[in-house]
Amino acid sequence: MTLLDDAKAVRKNAYAPYSNFKVGAAIRASSGAVYVGCNVENVAYPEGTCAEAGAIAAMIAAGDTTIAEVAVIADSPSPVPPCGGCRQKLAEFGAADVFVTMATTDGASETVRIADLLPGAFGAGHMG
Repeated sequence: MTLLDDAKAVRKNAYAPYSNFKVGAAIRASSGAVYVGCNVENVAYPEGTCAEAGAIAAMIAAGDTTIAEVAVIADSPSPVPPCGGCRQKLAEFGAADVFVTMATTDGASETVRIADLLPGAFGAGHMG
């Protein structure tokens, strides 16, 4: 099973009754363990959780702290990129050269690096 397969499988569990836009994410940590997450909507929209954030939370809860690879999938016309907040979250736990595969349920995909998603990312070095 590939990381994208893991993201595709967890996408089915997404709770998206308002947008019907289900997203699945899978993260391989540097330990080799795989963590998954799906979006969880809330009627008060800002209170929802993105798939990537859920996978990161599962990774941290398990004691891993470093992302080695990411896959994200949704039923969209083109490969779906992480939102801005999730780009920053990915940059917190993954190096600039970590690959992020973005895919559609129809089989299209694109792979970029975290640095491509968030050039000039805010980091601990900015805090002086």
